Amino acid sequence: MPFLPLLAAIAGAAHPPAQADDDPYAWLEQVHGERALAWVRARNAEVEQEIAAGPRFEALTASIREVLDSKAKIPMVVRRGSFYYNFWKDEAHPRGLWRRATLAEYRKEQPAWETLLDVDALAAAGHENWVWEGAVCLRPDYRRCLLRLSRGGADAVVVREFDLSTRAFVPGGFTLPEAKTDVAWRDVDAIYVGTDFGPGSLTTSGYPRVAKLWRRGTPLAEAKQVFEGKPEDVSVSAYRDLTPGFERDFVTRALDFFSSQKFLLRPDGQLARIEIPDDADLDVEREWMLVRLRTAWTVGATTYPSGTLLAARFDDFLAGKRDLVVVFAPTATAALQAWSWTRHYLILDILDDVRSRIEILTPGAWTRRDLGGLPPLDSVHAYGTDADVDDEAFVTREGFLTPTTLSRVELPSETQDVLKRNPAFFDTTELAVRQFFARSKDGTRVPYFVVGPEHPRKDALTMLTGYGGFEVSELPFYDGGTGRGWLAGGDFLAVANIRGGGEYGPAWHQAALKANRPRAYEDFAAVARDLVARKITSRKRLGIYGGSNGGLLMGNMLTEYPRLFGAVVCGVPLLDMKRYTHLSAGASWIAEYGDPDKPDEWAFIRKFSPYQNARADVRYPPVLFFTSTRDDRVGPVQARKMAAKLLAMGHDVRFYENIEGGHGAAANNAELAFQKALRYAYLRARLGKPTRSSR
Repeated sequence: MPFLPLLAAIAGAAHPPAQADDDPYAWLEQVHGERALAWVRARNAEVEQEIAAGPRFEALTASIREVLDSKAKIPMVVRRGSFYYNFWKDEAHPRGLWRRATLAEYRKEQPAWETLLDVDALAAAGHENWVWEGAVCLRPDYRRCLLRLSRGGADAVVVREFDLSTRAFVPGGFTLPEAKTDVAWRDVDAIYVGTDFGPGSLTTSGYPRVAKLWRRGTPLAEAKQVFEGKPEDVSVSAYRDLTPGFERDFVTRALDFFSSQKFLLRPDGQLARIEIPDDADLDVEREWMLVRLRTAWTVGATTYPSGTLLAARFDDFLAGKRDLVVVFAPTATAALQAWSWTRHYLILDILDDVRSRIEILTPGAWTRRDLGGLPPLDSVHAYGTDADVDDEAFVTREGFLTPTTLSRVELPSETQDVLKRNPAFFDTTELAVRQFFARSKDGTRVPYFVVGPEHPRKDALTMLTGYGGFEVSELPFYDGGTGRGWLAGGDFLAVANIRGGGEYGPAWHQAALKANRPRAYEDFAAVARDLVARKITSRKRLGIYGGSNGGLLMGNMLTEYPRLFGAVVCGVPLLDMKRYTHLSAGASWIAEYGDPDKPDEWAFIRKFSPYQNARADVRYPPVLFFTSTRDDRVGPVQARKMAAKLLAMGHDVRFYENIEGGHGAAANNAELAFQKALRYAYLRARLGKPTRSSR
């Protein structure tokens, strides 16, 4: 599922919030309070006894975990120099192995991997529940890395320097204690750091507001300040572009989730503002800069619409020239999703009515061509692997019924060399994928996908999911666990591409911002009605599921559209929109939802705040909430309070809280398999069909 985004991979613990005085369930905001945890344990026991017990549930969980632990699945890689790095989890390594191989070795069916770090062994040796959160490695030789390790999957991390040549942590190397930390290499003896330096060093969102340059061999307290933002900013960060021959230092001041000021940090320590709109995305690669617009921008006599990607020569732009080239122009149906560079080409990842298209451009001339052979209802992504070195690109293809394929292309050739294929984890013989369009309340055309049997049984169920926020697109995906746990039972999966997402670019997202948030919920309701109108399902057999911002979607479906659904599963959700800015990292999402502390904004936020809108005199469909104690992004307290409130009102509610897992609510494959099995088993039980599983 998509989750609430983490800003530029930063993490930091916000200050403990004051409790709401008028909230009878405020005591559940004490995340580790004994009374609150006793309540959690009691609710978990109910779920474990009622839903997560017995041979059927055990078989379902085992079947899903077999997919997650499969040694036949693609080991996805990140290229760093001459090696391809992979992080791998399976039954023998639940916390994972960080490893690497050459391309020649990676091509083999069974590569001989070089293990760099065994996280399970590290956890056992230190008696810590470490969860891998990635590595920041120093270009271009990639000998040193800054490893990010989380306790239990939280966003807060411990940072430790690691030497790839010795495969060991560096004695006396760069080390940072647990915090929401941002780090970037400047050179082998200096790093940029944003972390909790003490009082006043974090924003109200809990992220760094001070960026410093820390030199090797000196105390962190002596790190030189590079930039300081304001408490009301979301975050501040600094980094060095280490492209050989184009080394530059940058500072970013995030004003809100979608707006930031960008600066070039000159060698004398002076900052040069890069004069583009605050809400535009910036990418600097060698001599080029790209600007992707969220709102229209007028330069001279030309106005460039939202969603446009522009190119200019970076040094010329800083000198005041405004020779802009339109690299991508949006249409009514086509939107840019992502881009990446190779040494001599720019790759554009485009959606047209939620169907993939890949364009290859030559910078300077800006000639373009399509990467051909793309299937219509699959999701295809292409990306350069190392723009410093060559024109290698990887292409991934997957669909609801199409196992993922990873291919390699050497541009300008279009020949795709298949490197790896995922096995088929479930039988698709009788299944089909279709795309439909519903009409929302205001007439907007809303696409959605339906996956399921071509000739359904009368008792077939439908699970509808969506997200609708932060410009995140819901694309076709291959999930062996969903295939085995849901589709193999003869049931349907539906995925809604509602407003708030990015399927049609920034305008599609902005159509559901703040006061317009209910448009996303109207879209989802329209898809639900369309499924029934097409006789794919009925209300009683329609279950819905969403997590994070999608959990807020589920909360609003529950409280505002209860008659449309037979059951609801709501994961790691925002629900108390009156308090969300005072809980975990909530203040960083004000640009998405609004500020409830401002009376004029609370007036519209209240309309989509499920916690405040829950009523005892309305019949709601049964609902399962799940979350994680270690979620320090949204936090577990909103799901706790909503469940407690609905239970007190007499509604059919179940609640489960995993101790580990962070915002993903699962720290390893065993926990993830349990979470997925719980979702399917609960929906089947409440929608009137026994649990099934398939191997």
